[in-house]
Amino acid sequence: MAPQLVGPFPPGAVAEDYDRLRRRVLWRMPYGIYLLGSASGGRRNLMTHNFAMQVATEPKLLAVSVRNDALTHELVSESRVFSLCFLRREDRALARVFTKPAEGSEEGSLSGFAVREGSTGAPLLAQAAAWLECEVRNQLDAGDHTLFVGEVVDCSAPDEEAPVLRMEDTRLNYGG
Repeated sequence: MAPQLVGPFPPGAVAEDYDRLRRRVLWRMPYGIYLLGSASGGRRNLMTHNFAMQVATEPKLLAVSVRNDALTHELVSESRVFSLCFLRREDRALARVFTKPAEGSEEGSLSGFAVREGSTGAPLLAQAAAWLECEVRNQLDAGDHTLFVGEVVDCSAPDEEAPVLRMEDTRLNYGG
């Protein structure tokens, strides 16, 4: 089944060709690739994430855009907190591990990788180069996603010198 084309389209453009071009251009937009942590009611998750950015300096606000049908969306909506773990470039394989909901409910791990509970309750990947924890201050409907704006309430950078993973370091693409 072909994907549904979503306009608007410029006058005279062939919708299918323009849609393909638009997706390719958006895929080239530079993004980091992170693990977004969430937890609520005893459930927790880490998911591969690339729609994240700092949106204000006073206070320090971070925005993450999460698909409305994702487990992470449900958990962040309920708990009003999230974490964002920065991966080292050498850990690029982790991006694929967490594209599906994290497996296993063992204390101290998700999908076989060591995690710990952050001060907000959101999970933090033990081997992260850095991480931020946020409390949701606002949210905005954004089509098939929700934009959660969180204030940074805790952070750490165990490996400040490590080059961090970017979308272009992987063969993944999302968006567009």
